[in-house]
Amino acid sequence: MKDLYLMRHGETLFNIRRKIQGWCDSPLTENGINQALMAKQKIKGISFDHYYSSTSERSCDTLELVAGDVNYKRLKGLKERNFGTFEGESEDLNPVWGNPDFTYDDLFPHYGGELRADVSRRMKKTLTDIMNKDDHHCVLAVSHAGACAAFYSTVADYTTFRKEYGRLMNCDILHFQFENDTFTFVELLRI
Repeated sequence: MKDLYLMRHGETLFNIRRKIQGWCDSPLTENGINQALMAKQKIKGISFDHYYSSTSERSCDTLELVAGDVNYKRLKGLKERNFGTFEGESEDLNPVWGNPDFTYDDLFPHYGGELRADVSRRMKKTLTDIMNKDDHHCVLAVSHAGACAAFYSTVADYTTFRKEYGRLMNCDILHFQFENDTFTFVELLRI
């Protein structure tokens, strides 16, 4: 049995300005830096053997704060969903989460963005490839809220997760176990 800890990056400038942030990027805020340092304390007893991050600066900076001076690999497969021409626009343009009549998939793919199913497949393949490496037993990967949720939906029902835990918050860590190409959700670590 192997362990994957999948973490959302710390709070960013676009998070507090309520801007749609997928493939575009913005820096961590002071609060985001502090969140990462709190997450570091939360997982300090875990012995990770490998580290991965989305190629986005906000994820790399979070990982560096949490893990210190370690070697890590940046992977495009861990990036957030692409929101097309809506990148950097107000979050007020987002469809209401949970409304089955008008979803993210009804909007963003028509303007150059990704379908949720494509993000789910990309995240599942990337994380499965990581965990299938022989010397990878306990991995920390830093990604994004939407990408983490899309991956979670390949393992269990994300609607049930939302009912129990609410939104995936900055620096939340999803702990999964991995065996025989199968992920099982274990727990949410919240700072």
